[in-house]
Amino acid sequence: MAKTIVVADDTAQLPTLEATVVDFAQYLSEYPKINEGKTRVINLCNTEAYLSQGYHCSLLAEARQHQVMPSVSTINDLAYVDNKAGRVVLTLPRGLIKPKEVITDKPVMVYFGWCEQESASRLASYLFVKFPSPILRVLLDEKDGQWQVIVQDVYFQNLSQCQQQLFFKQLDVFTRKVWRSQSRKKYRWDMAILVNPEERTPPSDKVALNKFVRAAEQHGIRAELVTHEQIDLLNRYDALFIRETTAIQNHTYALSRRAEQEGLVVMDDPTSILRCCNKVFLQDAFSYNKVPAPKTQFVTRFTADTIGQLEQTFAYPMVLKLPESSFSLGVFKAKDRAALEEYLVKLLKESALVLVQEYLYTEFDWRIGVLNGRALYACRYHMARNHWQIYNHGAKRSTSGGFDTMPTFEVPKIVLDAAIKACSFIGNSLYGVDLKQIEDKVYVIEVNDNPSIESKVEDKYLGDELYMQIMQEFADRLEARGKE
Repeated sequence: MAKTIVVADDTAQLPTLEATVVDFAQYLSEYPKINEGKTRVINLCNTEAYLSQGYHCSLLAEARQHQVMPSVSTINDLAYVDNKAGRVVLTLPRGLIKPKEVITDKPVMVYFGWCEQESASRLASYLFVKFPSPILRVLLDEKDGQWQVIVQDVYFQNLSQCQQQLFFKQLDVFTRKVWRSQSRKKYRWDMAILVNPEERTPPSDKVALNKFVRAAEQHGIRAELVTHEQIDLLNRYDALFIRETTAIQNHTYALSRRAEQEGLVVMDDPTSILRCCNKVFLQDAFSYNKVPAPKTQFVTRFTADTIGQLEQTFAYPMVLKLPESSFSLGVFKAKDRAALEEYLVKLLKESALVLVQEYLYTEFDWRIGVLNGRALYACRYHMARNHWQIYNHGAKRSTSGGFDTMPTFEVPKIVLDAAIKACSFIGNSLYGVDLKQIEDKVYVIEVNDNPSIESKVEDKYLGDELYMQIMQEFADRLEARGKE
């Protein structure tokens, strides 16, 4: 059973908790203990000053392999941002809050992801995931139609008496919740599988997600499906498996980065997300590492010379891509000069750089699933009916073409070699490599950091073994982490 320790500068003010309560001097001298099991530390010391007792408490906790909140990285993230000490300014994602319902004339106090104002509860959960800290002081402001927040870390002794009562109540709830979840633990490890039930094209359907959960149990991992709003304390878990479409500018990347900093085994890791989500990086890396890929050019401005140079380099039709896109979104085919000019003008308003590629027609695309440097599964995705892509988002109902799933030993060697080589400079995680084959030539289109794994599609050949192998990789990494 994991142990929870609450460390404070002055323990006299704290209520009775279902956790061990010590001051900093005790934590410094009495820990770590011999044969100590998994330990979580809630650091309530003052962390506002650099090299304070609070700062050193989190630093020592990380050195002792205790899972601590706030972590040193969180303390630093909240300390010196926007050229002002002790605050961070964020632009909120659209739709996170309803402006008319949020109180703006006074700060919102967030205690372990909870706040008193119901209208700001989603905001509180979002900020707690981004900055896991016991207390956050949040000021809201609207600028140019976008909501911004100023987030500050707060020492609990600086709270008013009424605020302290609310904080202590949430501290008690939080320590009980963490304690109870661990006392019932029947497995060696805990995993959070990140999902988004509202996503239109998720990487895995419900059947596949349930198979992941069952496969995890077979490897001693208790897995649960959670949304980003339901994750309160990441270090309650040992692993994070992202089954939601990733992007740099949303919570998936922030959670992945935070989980890695907290010592979790993460798929996909933040480095893989950074590299795979940006087609500029991929194409440059393909060229540098001599990975076979379509002829590509980066365009930064729209001029007559640009159009002329593109027409000298490529034949029509040309393919234009935004640097960040998924499921064929943000990808366009220009059949003539008029279309090329139209798309360039449109896309350069969204991005400082646009990719232009040669158009390669094939009846299907290869998708090779690669896990830790080895080919795991193989599919052929056929183009959507009367369309040049796998997905036809322009149809009344978004449609996709058919597919063939096959054992990897039936895939041409040049396809497997190109897929594995394309992943070698990205990382050792789980990837889906898209390729085109024209006679004896192969072209890598892109590498996806959280590939589609759906029931009766990617698992059609391996069946439940596909899920077992992925969870075996998690178990191997968790086992190796425990030996470090």
